[in-house]
Amino acid sequence: MIKVLIVDDEAPARSRLRRMLEGLDAEIIGEAADGESALKEVTEGRPDVVLLDVRMPGVDGLEAAHHLAGLDPSPAVIFTTAFEQHALEAFDLEAVDYLLKPVRRERLERALARVVERLPSGAGRPDSLRLHQRGGVRLLPFEAVFYFQADNKYVTVYYEGGEALLEQSLKVLAQQFGEDLVRIHRNALVVRERLLGMERVGGSYRAILEGTAERPEISRRHVSDVKALLEAASV
Repeated sequence: MIKVLIVDDEAPARSRLRRMLEGLDAEIIGEAADGESALKEVTEGRPDVVLLDVRMPGVDGLEAAHHLAGLDPSPAVIFTTAFEQHALEAFDLEAVDYLLKPVRRERLERALARVVERLPSGAGRPDSLRLHQRGGVRLLPFEAVFYFQADNKYVTVYYEGGEALLEQSLKVLAQQFGEDLVRIHRNALVVRERLLGMERVGGSYRAILEGTAERPEISRRHVSDVKALLEAASV
C-alpha cells in the first residue's frame, strides 16, 4: 500500500483529495497546510508520495519540493494546483505529475500508478485490496484472489468465497502487482501462483486455476505467452 501525504492550505481541497484516495490502495499518513509543516510530516511519516499544492503561505510548494529532493530517500511529488504557469518549474524538480484543480480521480489514479512503478521492487506493492461494501470497507488479502475480469467500465475480482466489483482498472492492478499477475486476455489478469495449466474448450483456450472451477478465457494473442510461462515453470 502506497503511503501518501496531502499538502494544501485549503481544508476543502485536502478533504476532496482524501475522499478520492479512499477508493485507491493508498494510506494517508498525514496532512499539512504549508510547506514547512509538510517537511516535518515527511521526516516523521516517510511517505512514498506527497500531493503538493503550489501556492501556500510561508514555504510554498515549489520551495518545499526543492527541499524534499534533497532528502534520502526522497518522496515522489505530485503537484495539485489551480495555476498552469508553474508546470515547467515543477517538472524541473522531477515531479511525477502536475494535476490542475479540480483534480479528476482518474488522473490522480494514473499519477499514483506511476509512483508505484518508480518505487524499489516490492515497495508500495499492496498485500490486499479494498472492497467497498454496505456498511464500510473490507480488506481482501491478495493471496485469496484467483483473477480479475474487466467488463466495460467495471472490473470484477474473483476470490475465495465470492466476487466483487473494484474501482481500480486492470492497467492499475497490473502496475500495482507487477509479476504477481499474468495477462491472459485484454480483459483478464490471473494470479501467477494460481495458474496451473490451460485447456482447449471448443474453439478457445481456458486457464486452469488452483482452487476454483472457473476457467477464464485465454485470447489467441496471449496463448503462446501463457504456454511459454507454463513450460518454464515446469522445468
